[in-house]
Order: sequence, then C-alpha cells, then structure tokens
Amino acid sequence: MIRFIDELELAGKKVFLRVDFNVPLNEKLEITDDNRIKAALPTIRNALENGARLIVASHLGRPKGKRVPELSLAPVAERLGLLLEQKVEMAPDCIGYEVEKMANALQDGEVLMLENLRFYKGETENDPSFADALASLCEVYVNDAFAVSHRAHASVVGVPERTKVCGAGFLMKNEITYFHKAMADPVRPLLAILGGAKVSSKLGAIQNILPKVDSLIIGGAMANTFLLAKGYSVGKSLVEPDLVETAKDIMKMAENSSTTLLLPVDVVVAPELGPDVPYDEVPVDKIPDDMMVLDIGPKTVDMFVDEIKKAQTIVWNGPMGAFEIEPFDRGTVAIARAVGSSPALSIVGGGDTGAAVKVAGESDNVSYISTGGGAFLTLLEGKELPGIVALEKCAGS
Repeated sequence: MIRFIDELELAGKKVFLRVDFNVPLNEKLEITDDNRIKAALPTIRNALENGARLIVASHLGRPKGKRVPELSLAPVAERLGLLLEQKVEMAPDCIGYEVEKMANALQDGEVLMLENLRFYKGETENDPSFADALASLCEVYVNDAFAVSHRAHASVVGVPERTKVCGAGFLMKNEITYFHKAMADPVRPLLAILGGAKVSSKLGAIQNILPKVDSLIIGGAMANTFLLAKGYSVGKSLVEPDLVETAKDIMKMAENSSTTLLLPVDVVVAPELGPDVPYDEVPVDKIPDDMMVLDIGPKTVDMFVDEIKKAQTIVWNGPMGAFEIEPFDRGTVAIARAVGSSPALSIVGGGDTGAAVKVAGESDNVSYISTGGGAFLTLLEGKELPGIVALEKCAGS
C-alpha cells in the first residue's frame, strides 16, 4: 500500500521531494506559467509545517545529460521562494560534496532546491551510482511528480528503491484517487473521449478501455484513420494508412460489445493549416481531395454533446481538432464547454486537453485536470506506472 505524506513522520528528517517543475521559460529565462509549482505547494507546505528538512528535485527541459545554463532551476527556486514567502536555497548541482554539505546543513522547515536532474544522463538511464548519490541525501522519499511517474528514471524509481521510508504527495494522491473513481469504480454511463493526432499514440488506450466504457468518442486527426477504414476519402489529411485494418478491428469490437463508438459525421476542411485560410464544413463522405480535415463539424459537435449529456463519468484525452488556430478550435471548445457544464465526474488528461479546457474557460468546471499527459495515457492503457510501483515496493510503505 502507498502511504501519503500526511502519514509519514517528517520532523527533523531530510526529505527528498520529487516534483515536476518543468515550467515554460521565455527568452529572458522568466517563468511564463507557474501552475506546476503551485500544484505542489500543498505537499511542500505540509512537509515544512511538519518540520521536514526539504530537498526539492526536478528536471527542466531536455538537456540530454549536459549542463545547459538556460535550463537551470534557479528561476524556479526564486519563484518557489516567493510563493512560500521564505528563502529557497539553490544548490550548485544535484549531487556531489557541495550538495551533501548544503543538505546536511538544513534545519527543520528549510528548503533546498537541487539543480536540474537531467544535467546527468544517469537520471534518464536510472544509473545505480547516480541513484545512490541522490538517495544518500535523504532519509525520506516523497513523489509528487505524477507527470514523470511513467518513466523509470533514477529520481522516480532508483531513489525509493534505496530509501526506507517513502510516500506520495497530495498531487499524486489526487491523480490516483480520481483515476480510480473514473476507471476502476465509475458511476455509469462511463464515456471516454479520445482525440489528438495519431491512432498509434492512443491505440493501447483504445484497446484497453473499449470493453470498459459505455461510450467512446473518437475525434481529432486520429479519427481520419477510422474514416479511411470506413471507405471514405480523407483528402490531404493527416492519416495512418497502415492502421486501417486495426481501425476496422476496433470498430468490429465495438459492434460486438455493448460499447457505443461515435465517429465524426461532418468535418471542417481547409487547403492547409494556418490562420485566415478559407475553410468549409462538409459531410465525411464529401471530403475534397485537395483539402485536409482540421476539426469536427457542427453536426458532429451536436452528436458528441448529446452523448456527453447522458454520461455520469467522463474521461477526456486529446483535442478534437487543430484547436491552437481559429476557427479550428470550435469543436474542441464546444466539447470542453459541454464537459464543463455536465454534472458528471469529469477527468481531463494531457497537456493539450488541459490547455483547451483553459482556453474554453472551463478549468474550474471540470472535476479534475490531470498534470500528466504521458502518465495519464499509460494508465488508460491499463499499464502500471513505474513511479507508483516503486512507492508500493518501498520497504517503508
């Protein structure tokens, strides 16, 4: 069983807290969105209020095992300090003598931020010596980084394997709790909405959830492969012809089960993706050869919204179209508003989907927005997350 941070004895202990502070920075190395930092504040405050000597660890960007000054966590340490209204010491590295010295000098209720974990290849490779060095800094390990818990990295699995007392933070607790409510013990009807670019990236999720949900909506460019499988031309649209047979099998599976599979009946097409391009709304059997599908059409929106209204539990991963550019955002925004206005338990997963819900002004109206796209998708595929498995196996859990 996983224990959570409020069940652990933290007073006077050096606590290694893995967070996901992979925040966006502008050219001046200023943080443009600190939501990931704010999401970890309940866990951080709990640790500090209970006398932890807190060592905060994260990655930032993809330095690929090299020290990249532009990807330093120094701006993050500064922002965290402002939010906590206390000083956050910034370590010069994430391992080594100086870091050990700073960690050992921590007093109860103080915070030390380690430098970018991915400055070392040992992080992504789960190198034993790198994991040893990180684990030597602490007595207690807490994971509050759901977004990276699908990766078997040193700070995610290596450190808890070497630490006697482990637990999960409140953000991780929310992710586990809401996903369980949605997929393991849902109030029915259970509706899943899947979108995005490629069937290949969601194939495992589709195959896993199809027998478990009452309805499955498929939109976005990934729907094009299903339309092709139904014998329709999709023009210049993004499509995966090598998965046509797989799409046919999925549609056959739905037919032979009690699951309702909904695909677009009309779409928005344009000669190319871009602002101010001419566009048209056409039935799926009338897609011009010189056009590409960039959004679901109004009839499809109505059909999908009707299905959303029937649901008591909704799980959504992936936009319905190229929502970053008007007018191809209309389908995704309409679905976001329908999910937001639904009284159902609604869980939204994936960076793009969360961003779409925010654009639609529905962030406060959905039950939960997951912080991890890849981790959320891994759970939808029915797979275990290495980070959660590591907590379960930890000797102190």
